[in-house]
Amino acid sequence: MSLAESKRRIYTVSRLNQEVQQALESGFGMLWLQGELSNFSRPASGHFYFSLKDSQSQIRCAMFRGRNRYVDFDPQSGDEVLVRGKLGLYAARGDFQLIVEHMEPAGTGKLQLQFEATKKKLAELGWFDTDAKKPLPDMPQRIGVVTSATGAAIRDVLQVLARRCPQAQIIVYPTLVQGATAAPKIAEAIQTADRRKEVDVLLLVRGGGSMEDLWAFNEESVAKAVYECSLPLVSGVGHEVDITIADLVADLRAPTPSAAAELATPDGDIMIQRVAAARQSLYRMLGSQLSQLQTSLHSLDQRLQMRHPRRLLDDRGQRVDELEARLRQSMLQSTQHQQMKLDNLASRLNAHSPSRQLDALRASLRAAQLRLSNSMDIQLRTAKNRWQIAARALDTVSPLATLERGFAVVKHKDSVVTQAANLKPGDRISTQVASGVIHSEVESVEPAGKDS
Repeated sequence: MSLAESKRRIYTVSRLNQEVQQALESGFGMLWLQGELSNFSRPASGHFYFSLKDSQSQIRCAMFRGRNRYVDFDPQSGDEVLVRGKLGLYAARGDFQLIVEHMEPAGTGKLQLQFEATKKKLAELGWFDTDAKKPLPDMPQRIGVVTSATGAAIRDVLQVLARRCPQAQIIVYPTLVQGATAAPKIAEAIQTADRRKEVDVLLLVRGGGSMEDLWAFNEESVAKAVYECSLPLVSGVGHEVDITIADLVADLRAPTPSAAAELATPDGDIMIQRVAAARQSLYRMLGSQLSQLQTSLHSLDQRLQMRHPRRLLDDRGQRVDELEARLRQSMLQSTQHQQMKLDNLASRLNAHSPSRQLDALRASLRAAQLRLSNSMDIQLRTAKNRWQIAARALDTVSPLATLERGFAVVKHKDSVVTQAANLKPGDRISTQVASGVIHSEVESVEPAGKDS
Protein backbone atom coordinates (compact mmCIF):
# COMPACT_ATOMS: atom_id res chain seq x y z
CA MET A 1 0.00 0.00 0.00
CA SER A 2 1.35 3.35 -0.93
CA LEU A 3 1.63 6.32 1.47
CA ALA A 4 -1.14 8.17 -0.33
CA GLU A 5 -3.40 5.21 -0.06
CA SER A 6 -2.52 4.78 3.65
CA LYS A 7 -3.73 8.35 4.38
CA ARG A 8 -7.12 7.74 2.72
CA ARG A 9 -10.16 6.57 4.74
CA ILE A 10 -12.01 4.42 2.35
CA TYR A 11 -15.62 3.40 3.15
CA THR A 12 -17.76 0.81 1.63
CA VAL A 13 -21.20 2.01 0.58
CA SER A 14 -22.91 -0.05 3.30
CA ARG A 15 -20.60 1.26 6.01
CA LEU A 16 -21.05 4.85 4.92
CA ASN A 17 -24.81 4.52 4.94
CA GLN A 18 -24.70 2.93 8.38
CA GLU A 19 -22.57 5.71 9.85
CA VAL A 20 -24.69 8.40 8.23
CA GLN A 21 -27.75 6.71 9.64
CA GLN A 22 -26.22 6.64 13.12
CA ALA A 23 -25.18 10.27 12.81
CA LEU A 24 -28.64 11.37 11.76
CA GLU A 25 -30.39 9.46 14.54
CA SER A 26 -28.00 10.60 17.27
CA GLY A 27 -27.61 14.15 15.95
CA PHE A 28 -31.29 15.14 15.81
CA GLY A 29 -33.04 12.63 18.04
CA MET A 30 -36.88 12.75 18.18
CA LEU A 31 -38.34 15.76 16.37
CA TRP A 32 -41.70 17.23 15.28
CA LEU A 33 -42.32 18.12 11.66
CA GLN A 34 -45.32 19.75 9.93
CA GLY A 35 -46.13 19.54 6.25
CA GLU A 36 -48.43 18.29 3.52
CA LEU A 37 -48.81 14.59 2.72
CA SER A 38 -47.74 13.65 -0.81
CA ASN A 39 -47.58 10.34 -2.70
CA PHE A 40 -49.29 8.60 0.22
CA SER A 41 -49.38 4.80 -0.16
CA ARG A 42 -50.58 1.92 1.99
CA PRO A 43 -49.25 -1.41 0.59
CA ALA A 44 -50.37 -4.89 1.68
CA SER A 45 -47.71 -4.90 4.41
CA GLY A 46 -49.76 -2.29 6.30
CA HIS A 47 -46.91 0.27 6.45
CA PHE A 48 -47.42 3.93 5.42
CA TYR A 49 -45.07 5.44 2.83
CA PHE A 50 -45.32 9.08 1.86
CA SER A 51 -43.51 12.35 1.40
CA LEU A 52 -43.92 15.37 3.64
CA LYS A 53 -43.52 18.65 1.80
CA ASP A 54 -43.90 22.39 2.08
CA SER A 55 -43.75 25.05 -0.62
CA GLN A 56 -40.03 24.52 -1.31
CA SER A 57 -38.85 21.09 -0.15
CA GLN A 58 -39.94 17.56 0.69
CA ILE A 59 -38.68 14.57 2.68
CA ARG A 60 -39.51 10.90 2.30
CA CYS A 61 -41.21 9.29 5.31
CA ALA A 62 -42.10 5.81 6.51
CA MET A 63 -44.51 4.84 9.30
CA PHE A 64 -44.49 1.15 10.12
CA ARG A 65 -47.59 -0.90 10.92
CA GLY A 66 -46.83 -1.21 14.63
CA ARG A 67 -47.13 2.60 14.98
CA ASN A 68 -49.68 3.63 12.36
CA ARG A 69 -52.45 1.52 13.93
CA TYR A 70 -52.74 4.27 16.55
CA VAL A 71 -53.58 6.94 13.94
CA ASP A 72 -57.22 7.92 14.67
CA PHE A 73 -58.00 9.48 11.26
CA ASP A 74 -57.74 8.47 7.61
CA PRO A 75 -54.68 10.26 6.16
CA GLN A 76 -54.81 11.16 2.47
CA SER A 77 -52.51 12.94 0.07
CA GLY A 78 -52.98 16.68 0.42
CA ASP A 79 -53.72 16.55 4.19
CA GLU A 80 -51.77 18.94 6.39
CA VAL A 81 -50.33 16.85 9.24
CA LEU A 82 -48.06 17.09 12.27
CA VAL A 83 -45.71 14.12 12.77
CA ARG A 84 -43.17 13.02 15.37
CA GLY A 85 -40.23 10.82 14.42
CA LYS A 86 -36.49 10.27 13.96
CA LEU A 87 -34.26 11.04 10.99
CA GLY A 88 -32.74 8.00 9.32
CA LEU A 89 -31.35 6.53 6.16
CA TYR A 90 -32.72 3.67 4.14
CA ALA A 91 -29.35 1.98 3.69
CA ALA A 92 -30.42 -0.28 0.81
CA ARG A 93 -30.98 2.73 -1.46
CA GLY A 94 -29.21 5.43 0.46
CA ASP A 95 -32.42 7.40 0.78
CA PHE A 96 -32.65 10.05 3.46
CA GLN A 97 -36.01 9.66 5.31
CA LEU A 98 -38.01 10.30 8.47
CA ILE A 99 -39.20 7.31 10.50
CA VAL A 100 -42.59 8.50 11.82
CA GLU A 101 -43.95 7.23 15.14
CA HIS A 102 -46.94 9.57 15.60
CA MET A 103 -49.25 11.46 13.23
CA GLU A 104 -52.13 13.90 13.78
CA PRO A 105 -53.95 16.49 11.66
CA ALA A 106 -52.08 19.78 11.71
CA GLY A 107 -53.50 22.26 14.18
CA THR A 108 -55.24 19.63 16.31
CA GLY A 109 -52.82 19.97 19.14
CA LYS A 110 -53.32 23.72 19.41
CA LEU A 111 -57.08 23.36 19.02
CA GLN A 112 -57.17 20.70 21.71
CA LEU A 113 -55.40 23.03 24.14
CA GLN A 114 -57.84 25.79 23.27
CA PHE A 115 -60.74 23.36 23.74
CA GLU A 116 -59.51 22.34 27.20
CA ALA A 117 -59.03 25.98 28.24
CA THR A 118 -62.57 26.94 27.16
CA LYS A 119 -63.99 23.84 28.82
CA LYS A 120 -62.25 24.65 32.11
CA LYS A 121 -63.41 28.29 32.02
CA LEU A 122 -67.07 27.45 31.36
CA ALA A 123 -67.04 24.67 33.93
CA GLU A 124 -65.92 27.18 36.57
CA LEU A 125 -68.79 29.46 35.49
CA GLY A 126 -71.26 26.63 36.10
CA TRP A 127 -72.44 26.37 32.49
CA PHE A 128 -72.15 22.58 32.56
CA ASP A 129 -73.99 22.10 35.89
CA THR A 130 -76.89 19.65 35.97
CA ASP A 131 -79.05 22.18 37.82
CA ALA A 132 -78.89 24.47 34.77
CA LYS A 133 -80.33 21.81 32.45
CA LYS A 134 -83.97 22.27 31.38
CA PRO A 135 -86.26 19.24 31.02
CA LEU A 136 -87.51 18.33 27.55
CA PRO A 137 -91.26 18.43 26.79
CA ASP A 138 -93.03 15.05 26.78
CA MET A 139 -95.06 15.77 23.62
CA PRO A 140 -93.55 18.61 21.54
CA GLN A 141 -95.93 20.07 18.95
CA ARG A 142 -93.36 22.37 17.29
CA ILE A 143 -89.68 21.40 16.90
CA GLY A 144 -86.94 23.80 15.82
CA VAL A 145 -83.74 22.68 14.06
CA VAL A 146 -80.60 24.87 13.88
CA THR A 147 -78.35 23.46 11.15
CA SER A 148 -77.30 23.81 7.54
CA ALA A 149 -80.29 23.73 5.19
CA THR A 150 -78.35 21.66 2.63
CA GLY A 151 -76.39 19.23 4.81
CA ALA A 152 -77.00 15.53 5.45
CA ALA A 153 -77.87 16.24 9.09
CA ILE A 154 -81.18 17.99 8.27
CA ARG A 155 -82.25 15.07 6.05
CA ASP A 156 -81.51 12.54 8.79
CA VAL A 157 -83.34 14.62 11.40
CA LEU A 158 -86.43 15.12 9.21
CA GLN A 159 -86.63 11.39 8.47
CA VAL A 160 -86.52 10.51 12.18
CA LEU A 161 -89.09 13.19 13.10
CA ALA A 162 -91.45 12.07 10.31
CA ARG A 163 -91.31 8.54 11.69
CA ARG A 164 -91.52 9.24 15.42
CA CYS A 165 -93.56 12.44 15.63
CA PRO A 166 -95.39 13.03 12.31
CA GLN A 167 -97.90 15.44 13.88
CA ALA A 168 -95.20 17.92 14.98
CA GLN A 169 -94.50 21.11 13.01
CA ILE A 170 -90.83 21.44 12.04
CA ILE A 171 -89.20 24.89 11.81
CA VAL A 172 -85.65 25.07 10.41
CA TYR A 173 -83.34 27.95 11.36
CA PRO A 174 -80.68 27.68 8.59
CA THR A 175 -77.11 28.67 9.35
CA LEU A 176 -73.50 28.03 8.39
CA VAL A 177 -72.02 25.17 10.40
CA GLN A 178 -68.37 25.32 9.25
CA GLY A 179 -65.83 28.03 8.62
CA ALA A 180 -64.54 31.20 10.20
CA THR A 181 -67.96 32.94 10.17
CA ALA A 182 -69.98 29.92 11.27
CA ALA A 183 -69.86 30.56 15.04
CA PRO A 184 -71.62 33.98 15.03
CA LYS A 185 -74.18 32.65 12.52
CA ILE A 186 -74.97 29.65 14.73
CA ALA A 187 -75.32 31.89 17.80
CA GLU A 188 -77.57 34.25 15.85
CA ALA A 189 -79.83 31.37 14.72
CA ILE A 190 -80.19 30.12 18.32
CA GLN A 191 -81.00 33.63 19.54
CA THR A 192 -83.59 34.04 16.77
CA ALA A 193 -85.36 30.83 17.77
CA ASP A 194 -85.26 31.87 21.43
CA ARG A 195 -86.64 35.32 20.65
CA ARG A 196 -89.53 34.05 18.52
CA LYS A 197 -90.64 31.41 21.06
CA GLU A 198 -92.40 29.46 18.29
CA VAL A 199 -91.08 25.98 19.11
CA ASP A 200 -91.26 23.68 22.15
CA VAL A 201 -87.75 22.24 21.80
CA LEU A 202 -84.67 23.20 19.76
CA LEU A 203 -82.21 20.82 18.05
CA LEU A 204 -78.64 21.99 17.31
CA VAL A 205 -77.21 19.45 14.85
CA ARG A 206 -74.36 18.92 12.38
CA GLY A 207 -72.83 15.86 10.70
CA GLY A 208 -69.39 14.47 11.44
CA GLY A 209 -66.04 15.97 10.50
CA SER A 210 -62.57 16.79 11.77
CA MET A 211 -61.94 18.89 14.84
CA GLU A 212 -61.38 21.90 12.59
CA ASP A 213 -64.71 21.25 10.82
CA LEU A 214 -66.57 21.15 14.13
CA TRP A 215 -64.66 24.01 15.74
CA ALA A 216 -67.49 26.56 15.42
CA PHE A 217 -69.39 24.55 18.04
CA ASN A 218 -66.47 25.03 20.47
CA GLU A 219 -66.55 28.81 20.26
CA GLU A 220 -67.58 30.63 23.42
CA SER A 221 -70.13 32.75 21.53
CA VAL A 222 -72.07 29.61 20.56
CA ALA A 223 -71.78 28.23 24.10
CA LYS A 224 -73.16 31.53 25.47
CA ALA A 225 -76.14 31.42 23.09
CA VAL A 226 -76.88 27.82 24.11
CA TYR A 227 -76.58 28.62 27.82
CA GLU A 228 -78.83 31.70 27.63
CA CYS A 229 -81.46 30.02 25.44
CA SER A 230 -84.73 29.70 27.38
CA LEU A 231 -85.91 26.84 25.11
CA PRO A 232 -84.95 23.23 25.94
CA LEU A 233 -82.00 22.51 23.61
CA VAL A 234 -80.64 19.16 22.43
CA SER A 235 -77.17 19.15 20.82
CA GLY A 236 -76.24 16.46 18.30
CA VAL A 237 -72.95 17.47 16.67
CA GLY A 238 -70.69 15.07 14.76
CA HIS A 239 -70.35 11.39 15.53
CA GLU A 240 -70.53 9.60 18.86
CA VAL A 241 -66.81 10.15 19.56
CA ASP A 242 -67.05 13.90 18.87
CA ILE A 243 -67.69 16.09 21.92
CA THR A 244 -67.99 19.85 21.58
CA ILE A 245 -68.43 22.69 24.07
CA ALA A 246 -72.00 23.14 22.77
CA ASP A 247 -72.71 19.49 23.69
CA LEU A 248 -71.58 20.13 27.27
CA VAL A 249 -73.64 23.32 27.69
CA ALA A 250 -76.81 21.94 26.05
CA ASP A 251 -79.68 20.61 28.14
CA LEU A 252 -79.09 17.19 26.57
CA ARG A 253 -76.27 15.82 24.40
CA ALA A 254 -77.03 13.32 21.63
CA PRO A 255 -74.25 11.29 19.94
CA THR A 256 -75.56 12.04 16.40
CA PRO A 257 -78.15 14.31 14.70
CA SER A 258 -80.51 11.35 14.28
CA ALA A 259 -80.17 10.49 17.96
CA ALA A 260 -80.98 14.11 18.85
CA ALA A 261 -84.27 13.83 16.93
CA GLU A 262 -85.05 10.56 18.72
CA LEU A 263 -84.26 11.93 22.19
CA ALA A 264 -86.43 15.03 21.62
CA THR A 265 -89.55 13.10 20.56
CA PRO A 266 -91.66 10.33 22.07
CA ASP A 267 -91.65 6.84 20.59
CA GLY A 268 -94.66 6.57 18.26
CA ASP A 269 -95.27 2.87 19.07
CA ILE A 270 -95.26 3.57 22.81
CA MET A 271 -97.67 6.47 22.30
CA ILE A 272 -100.00 4.19 20.32
CA GLN A 273 -99.94 1.68 23.17
CA ARG A 274 -100.67 4.43 25.70
CA VAL A 275 -103.58 5.71 23.60
CA ALA A 276 -104.98 2.18 23.29
CA ALA A 277 -104.73 1.67 27.04
CA ALA A 278 -106.37 5.05 27.69
CA ARG A 279 -109.16 4.16 25.23
CA GLN A 280 -109.84 0.87 27.03
CA SER A 281 -109.88 2.66 30.39
CA LEU A 282 -112.28 5.26 28.98
CA TYR A 283 -114.56 2.55 27.61
CA ARG A 284 -114.65 0.83 31.01
CA MET A 285 -115.39 4.10 32.79
CA LEU A 286 -118.13 5.04 30.32
CA GLY A 287 -119.62 1.54 30.59
CA SER A 288 -119.75 1.83 34.37
CA GLN A 289 -121.31 5.30 34.20
CA LEU A 290 -123.85 4.11 31.60
CA SER A 291 -124.82 1.17 33.82
CA GLN A 292 -125.30 3.52 36.78
CA LEU A 293 -127.38 5.90 34.66
CA GLN A 294 -129.53 3.03 33.37
CA THR A 295 -130.17 1.87 36.95
CA SER A 296 -131.06 5.42 38.00
CA LEU A 297 -133.33 5.80 34.94
CA HIS A 298 -135.15 2.56 35.77
CA SER A 299 -135.69 3.72 39.35
CA LEU A 300 -137.02 7.10 38.18
CA ASP A 301 -139.31 5.36 35.66
CA GLN A 302 -140.78 3.19 38.42
CA ARG A 303 -141.35 6.25 40.60
CA LEU A 304 -142.96 8.07 37.67
CA GLN A 305 -145.26 5.14 36.97
CA MET A 306 -146.36 5.16 40.62
CA ARG A 307 -147.38 8.83 40.28
CA HIS A 308 -148.69 8.77 36.72
CA PRO A 309 -152.13 10.53 36.27
CA ARG A 310 -153.59 7.41 34.64
CA ARG A 311 -152.69 5.38 37.70
CA LEU A 312 -154.30 7.98 39.93
CA LEU A 313 -157.43 7.88 37.76
CA ASP A 314 -157.46 4.10 37.94
CA ASP A 315 -157.18 4.27 41.75
CA ARG A 316 -160.02 6.81 41.95
CA GLY A 317 -162.19 4.75 39.58
CA GLN A 318 -161.59 1.68 41.70
CA ARG A 319 -162.63 3.67 44.76
CA VAL A 320 -165.86 4.79 43.03
CA ASP A 321 -166.61 1.18 42.11
CA GLU A 322 -166.01 0.17 45.70
CA LEU A 323 -168.35 2.88 47.00
CA GLU A 324 -171.01 1.89 44.48
CA ALA A 325 -170.81 -1.73 45.60
CA ARG A 326 -171.07 -0.72 49.23
CA LEU A 327 -174.10 1.47 48.39
CA ARG A 328 -175.83 -1.35 46.56
CA GLN A 329 -175.07 -3.71 49.43
CA SER A 330 -176.47 -1.20 51.93
CA MET A 331 -179.59 -0.68 49.84
CA LEU A 332 -180.07 -4.44 49.48
CA GLN A 333 -179.74 -4.93 53.21
CA SER A 334 -182.23 -2.13 53.82
CA THR A 335 -184.68 -3.65 51.33
CA GLN A 336 -184.29 -7.07 52.90
CA HIS A 337 -184.90 -5.55 56.32
CA GLN A 338 -188.07 -3.83 55.10
CA GLN A 339 -189.20 -7.03 53.44
CA MET A 340 -188.74 -8.83 56.72
CA LYS A 341 -190.82 -6.22 58.46
CA LEU A 342 -193.53 -6.58 55.81
CA ASP A 343 -193.52 -10.31 56.14
CA ASN A 344 -193.87 -9.95 59.89
CA LEU A 345 -196.79 -7.56 59.50
CA ALA A 346 -198.43 -9.85 56.99
CA SER A 347 -198.11 -12.69 59.45
CA ARG A 348 -199.68 -10.61 62.15
CA LEU A 349 -202.38 -9.48 59.76
CA ASN A 350 -203.16 -12.97 58.72
CA ALA A 351 -203.30 -13.92 62.36
CA HIS A 352 -206.05 -11.35 63.04
CA SER A 353 -207.56 -11.62 59.46
CA PRO A 354 -210.47 -9.12 59.57
CA SER A 355 -211.39 -8.33 55.96
CA ARG A 356 -211.57 -4.56 56.39
CA GLN A 357 -208.45 -4.44 58.30
CA LEU A 358 -206.98 -6.82 55.74
CA ASP A 359 -208.00 -4.61 52.84
CA ALA A 360 -206.76 -1.55 54.67
CA LEU A 361 -203.56 -3.22 55.48
CA ARG A 362 -203.25 -4.41 51.88
CA ALA A 363 -203.78 -0.88 50.69
CA SER A 364 -201.27 0.34 53.26
CA LEU A 365 -198.90 -2.37 52.13
CA ARG A 366 -199.19 -1.37 48.49
CA ALA A 367 -198.62 2.26 49.45
CA ALA A 368 -195.63 1.30 51.56
CA GLN A 369 -194.24 -0.80 48.70
CA LEU A 370 -194.75 2.11 46.32
CA ARG A 371 -193.02 4.49 48.69
CA LEU A 372 -190.24 1.99 49.21
CA SER A 373 -189.81 1.57 45.46
CA ASN A 374 -189.80 5.31 44.93
CA SER A 375 -187.34 5.76 47.78
CA MET A 376 -185.03 3.13 46.30
CA ASP A 377 -185.20 4.77 42.86
CA ILE A 378 -184.46 8.16 44.37
CA GLN A 379 -181.52 6.79 46.36
CA LEU A 380 -180.14 4.98 43.29
CA ARG A 381 -180.45 8.09 41.09
CA THR A 382 -178.87 10.24 43.82
CA ALA A 383 -175.92 7.82 44.18
CA LYS A 384 -175.51 7.59 40.40
CA ASN A 385 -175.54 11.38 40.08
CA ARG A 386 -172.92 11.64 42.80
CA TRP A 387 -170.77 9.07 41.04
CA GLN A 388 -171.11 10.86 37.68
CA ILE A 389 -170.27 14.20 39.29
CA ALA A 390 -167.16 12.66 40.91
CA ALA A 391 -166.14 11.04 37.62
CA ARG A 392 -166.55 14.32 35.73
CA ALA A 393 -164.54 16.10 38.43
CA LEU A 394 -161.73 13.55 38.07
CA ASP A 395 -161.92 13.79 34.30
CA THR A 396 -161.72 17.60 34.54
CA VAL A 397 -158.40 17.49 36.44
CA SER A 398 -156.94 14.65 34.30
CA PRO A 399 -154.05 15.75 31.97
CA LEU A 400 -155.19 13.10 29.49
CA ALA A 401 -158.63 14.71 29.20
CA THR A 402 -156.92 18.02 28.58
CA LEU A 403 -154.85 16.41 25.85
CA GLU A 404 -157.98 14.87 24.32
CA ARG A 405 -159.38 18.38 23.89
CA GLY A 406 -156.46 19.30 21.61
CA PHE A 407 -153.99 20.66 24.15
CA ALA A 408 -150.34 19.51 24.32
CA VAL A 409 -147.40 19.46 26.79
CA VAL A 410 -144.12 20.85 25.35
CA LYS A 411 -140.80 19.82 26.95
CA HIS A 412 -137.20 20.93 26.36
CA LYS A 413 -134.43 18.89 28.04
CA ASP A 414 -137.00 17.13 30.31
CA SER A 415 -138.41 20.49 31.50
CA VAL A 416 -141.95 21.72 30.69
CA VAL A 417 -141.89 24.84 28.50
CA THR A 418 -144.25 27.56 29.78
CA GLN A 419 -142.66 30.57 28.09
CA ALA A 420 -141.81 30.87 24.39
CA ALA A 421 -138.89 33.12 25.35
CA ASN A 422 -137.26 30.11 27.05
CA LEU A 423 -136.60 28.58 23.62
CA LYS A 424 -134.34 29.58 20.75
CA PRO A 425 -134.08 28.48 17.12
CA GLY A 426 -132.34 25.12 16.80
CA ASP A 427 -133.53 23.74 20.19
CA ARG A 428 -134.83 20.18 20.13
CA ILE A 429 -138.30 19.84 21.81
CA SER A 430 -140.82 17.02 22.46
CA THR A 431 -144.62 17.59 22.31
CA GLN A 432 -146.90 15.25 24.31
CA VAL A 433 -150.38 14.90 22.69
CA ALA A 434 -153.22 12.49 23.48
CA SER A 435 -151.99 9.80 21.10
CA GLY A 436 -148.19 10.02 21.56
CA VAL A 437 -145.04 12.22 21.50
CA ILE A 438 -143.83 14.46 18.66
CA HIS A 439 -140.08 15.36 18.44
CA SER A 440 -139.24 18.51 16.54
CA GLU A 441 -136.71 21.38 16.16
CA VAL A 442 -137.55 25.05 16.79
CA GLU A 443 -137.28 27.20 13.66
CA SER A 444 -138.36 30.50 15.21
CA VAL A 445 -139.75 31.89 18.49
CA GLU A 446 -142.51 34.53 18.76
CA PRO A 447 -143.21 35.62 22.37
CA ALA A 448 -146.79 36.47 23.37
CA GLY A 449 -148.03 39.88 22.21
CA LYS A 450 -145.77 39.97 19.08
CA ASP A 451 -147.59 40.46 15.78
CA SER A 452 -147.57 37.32 13.70
